[in-house]
Amino acid sequence: MSNTLAIVGRPNVGKSTLFNRLTKTQEAIVESISGVTRDRIYGKSDWNGTHFSVIDTGGYVQGSDDTFEEEIRKQVLFAIEESDAIVFMVDVREGISPLDEDVANLLRKSKKDVFLVANKVDAPNLGNQAGEFYALGLGEVFPVSAINGSGTGELLDEIVKVFISQEEEEETDLPRIAIVGRPNVGKSSLVNTLIGEERNIVTPIPGTTRDSIYTRYNAFGHDFMLVDTAGLRKKGKVYENIEFYSTVRTIRAIEKSDVCMVMIDAKAGMEKQDLNIFHLAEKNKKGIVLVVNKWDKVQKETNTHLALEKDIRSKLAPFDDVPIVFTSVTQKQRIFKALELASQVFERKSRKIPTSKLNDILLPIIESIPPPAASRGRYVRIKYIMQLKTGTPQFIFFCNLPDDVKESYRRFLENKIRENFDFTGVPIRLYFRKK
Repeated sequence: MSNTLAIVGRPNVGKSTLFNRLTKTQEAIVESISGVTRDRIYGKSDWNGTHFSVIDTGGYVQGSDDTFEEEIRKQVLFAIEESDAIVFMVDVREGISPLDEDVANLLRKSKKDVFLVANKVDAPNLGNQAGEFYALGLGEVFPVSAINGSGTGELLDEIVKVFISQEEEEETDLPRIAIVGRPNVGKSSLVNTLIGEERNIVTPIPGTTRDSIYTRYNAFGHDFMLVDTAGLRKKGKVYENIEFYSTVRTIRAIEKSDVCMVMIDAKAGMEKQDLNIFHLAEKNKKGIVLVVNKWDKVQKETNTHLALEKDIRSKLAPFDDVPIVFTSVTQKQRIFKALELASQVFERKSRKIPTSKLNDILLPIIESIPPPAASRGRYVRIKYIMQLKTGTPQFIFFCNLPDDVKESYRRFLENKIRENFDFTGVPIRLYFRKK
């Protein structure tokens, strides 16, 4: 399960510095799903083996006509809604400002775990000044220096305790299926139709993230958790920069899922933004079902769906072995077929192939079509294959020259695994190691 930490506070208190410190061990991931231009908004971090995502809420809303205070408020509301824990950063050198008090008021009303961090404690004598911030009524104050790292270890120790307890709380064997896609492709309608009620899934100031992220679906022989990204457009009056929030929510839902139902608009076809979302799910090793919605709005001739499916698969290549289903949520056409496919993909994602079976089937294929010769006339010889004991299908090929296996041959082997063991909808990874 992926945990998310948001960093909020006034400008120039050091949010980005802390973000950079937390994410420096890994490259910050930025996905241009919805045209986000900021260099770093969403990154990965870990502390003592607990992995989590970090959102830097500073400075991403552009061209606002609203007041400065309103801009900060939006960022805090977003952090309350989308994160599992919040770092509220203040400046020890400047003391409490009216803006700090406004932020603290919002955070006290939330049910989130908030860590009040007094930054810029760059000298020992400044530590005592951090005590002033207890007046904000948010509990313990953590004096840190984001620029040199002092105090951040103690802070992270406390943050990961929260994440570990939340994971224990949320632990479930039920598959988690995310409905993701661009705004207005029908995600909200699908969720509402499936759960049989009209409801506003996202509210501006919710109690907890879990209420808006998870919905249990238990009907027609299915039992799983829906991880929902619907309802973004309803937030237009609260958030001007919809694209940023859409991006972060999509990434978050994908991370928290086992299988993604990637929904696209049948009339628009597979657009660049859809492909970005698809590849993000693939990169995160999630099972995928492609749902082509609003099929009732398309003028059809003979084989229209075959032509569109062929076009979609050509854009998905090389990972085009995914189920594609044409739906109309408003007409309730094939939405339960989409669920059935998602359920099948989940089963495939968990599939383990016995080592003997892998070798019995693949080694003769490799012998009949061996890898191309490596440099200087040397030949790659694959001796043995096994599947790793991981949550997603990953295979190790033991051979004499692992670095000389060409990309085209890797694809050939992946295709043979797919042909023989049915991993439709599931990204698989191949590794080559010296025996």
